[in-house]
Amino acid sequence: MTVNLLDFDLEGLTGFCEGMGEKRFRAVQLFRWIHQKGVADFDAMSDLAKSLREKLRGAAEVTALAVLSQQISSDGTIKWLFDVGGGDAVEAVFIPEDDRGTLCISSQAGCAVGCRFCSTGHQGFSRNLRTGEIIAQLWFAERFLRHHLHSDERVISNVVMMGMGEPLQNYGELLPALRTMLDDHAYGLSRRRVTVSTSGIVPKMDLLSQDCPVALAVSLHAPTDALRDKLVPLNKKYPLIELMAACERYLEFAPRDFITFEYCMLDGVNDQPEHARQLIELVQAYGGARTWCKFNLIPFNPFAQSGLKRSSTEQTLVFARVLSDAGIVTTIRKTRGDDIDAACGQLAGDVMDRTRVGERIARQRTIVLHPLATHQPTVQET
Repeated sequence: MTVNLLDFDLEGLTGFCEGMGEKRFRAVQLFRWIHQKGVADFDAMSDLAKSLREKLRGAAEVTALAVLSQQISSDGTIKWLFDVGGGDAVEAVFIPEDDRGTLCISSQAGCAVGCRFCSTGHQGFSRNLRTGEIIAQLWFAERFLRHHLHSDERVISNVVMMGMGEPLQNYGELLPALRTMLDDHAYGLSRRRVTVSTSGIVPKMDLLSQDCPVALAVSLHAPTDALRDKLVPLNKKYPLIELMAACERYLEFAPRDFITFEYCMLDGVNDQPEHARQLIELVQAYGGARTWCKFNLIPFNPFAQSGLKRSSTEQTLVFARVLSDAGIVTTIRKTRGDDIDAACGQLAGDVMDRTRVGERIARQRTIVLHPLATHQPTVQET
């Protein structure tokens, strides 16, 4: 039985090569061929010893995920639907910007957290992805984009674990994938440019801060336990006092001096000025005197099962101004266009739904409210 080399970070690949009687430098060479050059054919790895290539042909492979569908929006945003077997599929989205290229990656087929406002969660949970299935999304996307854009340089500069699933519920498979993303012999991404989004699994947040402290985004969505219990069921296990303390601990090791709080704006549910004031009280109780967090306000993408509505633009701006006036950097994420269905919270779990061609677009632009600013918000691409 052959093994998929995408399942290994460099240490894992080194162990695999040593098991075949090869030295570490051979693993480094192989790792570079796979991830830096995107090569899957061992015979094309010209500087590997012929004897090693023969060993690899009988024991290993580099197997990407089959692409079920690909949608390219009018602005260059691309969404892929990948087959992970057993009737399951996952999605990844590439968002091009002037100064970066961001890939949104899935960590699970479906999601078990069940946030009320997320259509992916409403589709249920199937299984965790293996390390190779996580990294294969990046491996394929980088390879495709270089060809598509006629580029010899790296196209993907940022990776966000914000696709389908709760990454920290798949910690054992996530960690080697993160290490591969960061490894200079592979994709060489900065810790500041790799973000893990979590709904708040406190013990795994602490583990991540020690094992691989990348940028952290926390799906907050409510200022009180009573409200968050209804929107994010995981809050019943890890209430806000524990979550916020974990965020404060994470900051000691984080590559950035802030943590991002994601906040989905729900009409009449969590979008009133009083909710904003409660958020201010919540975050000011932590982090000392420093400004240690920023808020990303996300317009809700409605779906029938939720029973929820999107907050108006006017209400969202009022909410954002309350936070901004308190000295908290606040952004408002805006979706635009109608090309492809890849907006936040809309990566669904049913394969038939997810193979529909063309409904909404993932490209984002952001209104940035600078703390204590007296001028009107400006539109800034992110």
